[in-house]
Amino acid sequence: MSQVEVTRQELERRTIRRSDFVSCNQAFIDCRTPGSDRKENYSMIGPGVTQSANQVVNLREAHGYNIGAAAMPHGIVNNLHLHFTAEVFICFRGEFLLRWGADGQEGELVLREGDIASIPTWIYRGFTNIGPDDGWLFTCLGHDDTGGIIWGPSVLREAEGHGLFLTEDNRLIDTVAGDEKPEESELKRPMSDEDIAALTSYPVEKMRKRVATPDDLEWSARALLGAALPGGGAELAQVIGFGMTEDRLQEPVIYNPHGHNISWLRAAPGEGMLTHRHPETQVLMVFDGEWEVTLNREEELTVTLGPWDMLSVPAGAWRKVRNASDDTASMLVINSGDGRVRLDWDDEVVKAAADAGVGVDHNGYLAPFHLIPRPVGK
Repeated sequence: MSQVEVTRQELERRTIRRSDFVSCNQAFIDCRTPGSDRKENYSMIGPGVTQSANQVVNLREAHGYNIGAAAMPHGIVNNLHLHFTAEVFICFRGEFLLRWGADGQEGELVLREGDIASIPTWIYRGFTNIGPDDGWLFTCLGHDDTGGIIWGPSVLREAEGHGLFLTEDNRLIDTVAGDEKPEESELKRPMSDEDIAALTSYPVEKMRKRVATPDDLEWSARALLGAALPGGGAELAQVIGFGMTEDRLQEPVIYNPHGHNISWLRAAPGEGMLTHRHPETQVLMVFDGEWEVTLNREEELTVTLGPWDMLSVPAGAWRKVRNASDDTASMLVINSGDGRVRLDWDDEVVKAAADAGVGVDHNGYLAPFHLIPRPVGK
């Protein structure tokens, strides 16, 4: 793995504060539809599936996934639409009624604070804020090129009555604002009844298995090599994919490929992850508390992140994480790729762990150090 040194300027560019989020209320074709006209859409990492050229994107650099958010007052609806790549909802505040199926009647589930839901590709889905006005859903979308979305036929028809049209290449055309209506051949055509009938059906009990509530999480206190060392006592809970856990017994709630993996990480005051690196892109997203993230081994740079702040860590960069709060705190860790994330620990961490009797076996999992084969003299 090549050496990556992060400059102060690069660290600042990759730090996205909650105060840096910029909403767009014309990101999608239903932005004038009554009951859906008060949505605020955000794009923090990559453009996601926004259909507006005016959408502010905090960091456009390709990560292998896109991170955005939807904020909407009580009662406001996000209309039925279909994705080609993974769509993961991460509820940071409030309550949302998730519904799915071509008519939205196939099933419903409620997402509450701390819940994470992975919605299957190629099914229609929508949601309504049934909680307080400041409900907030982060979204993580699979891959850099998401392909956009397909709206329900009724959504497209109603939007036309408000002067909004969608082209085949996912551009939002606003004739009220002065845009010229494209030729019929350029417009997105509603999905046919035949194609809709061929979509996969998901009963509620099957969809429930794709939701990870706080009660569903399997926390491991021995998921990381530094767990036995001072300052390294972070715990992991795998939500999507096996990710970077080094606990061979730990399993994620959701297995299927997404193009990224998602974990919860929590730590007591002063604890976290000791110095390590890996070859995937990574985004650290703070749920609560205050966290210090330090990059580089030689010329260390530290940034402090508060609730809802996020940091994009370059692939291959050395990093360590510490809970700087007075109470146990948690964050989300999102890494690129569908496979396991193999951590490369700093030599000092490896040595200290070995002295404590713990090592990483040839399969990348923690094991008693004295039982792991190694070259003579090592």
